[in-house]
Amino acid sequence: MDAEFGWVADGMKQLVPWVATAGIEFVSVEADRVVCSLPDVPEQRNHVGGPHAAVMFGLAETASGAVGLASFSAVLDRTTPLVVDAEVHYRALALGALTAEAVLGREAAAVLAELDAGERPEFPVRCTIRDEQDQVTGEMTVRWTLRPKR
Repeated sequence: MDAEFGWVADGMKQLVPWVATAGIEFVSVEADRVVCSLPDVPEQRNHVGGPHAAVMFGLAETASGAVGLASFSAVLDRTTPLVVDAEVHYRALALGALTAEAVLGREAAAVLAELDAGERPEFPVRCTIRDEQDQVTGEMTVRWTLRPKR
């Protein structure tokens, strides 16, 4: 994990208690890319024996939020990151432990320029969910905004 962004994992677990409760771990944290993992937990399985769709969504959404924290940490004192919407596509039956890779979909500088111009910028984070066999089981795009604090 990039030492510069090591605080993101702890911050996510403190800011969003569900992250720790679910057992999400942070494998890699960079300014524009985060990889999270989630072990196979029998209590989180669906009717066909794989991780429930809500668990897959939660893992990817968590990774996307961590990208937002890492990318825009310099403005967190004056903004609140919020999800605008998300689109998820379940591609294959997931079995076992999962990973989610989230990648910032816009240049951070462009987002910050909009914020500095008095706008409420939005930015997509693209997520890929994989199972233990490294098979892509889901893809998701989470659109975030930086809401100025009042």
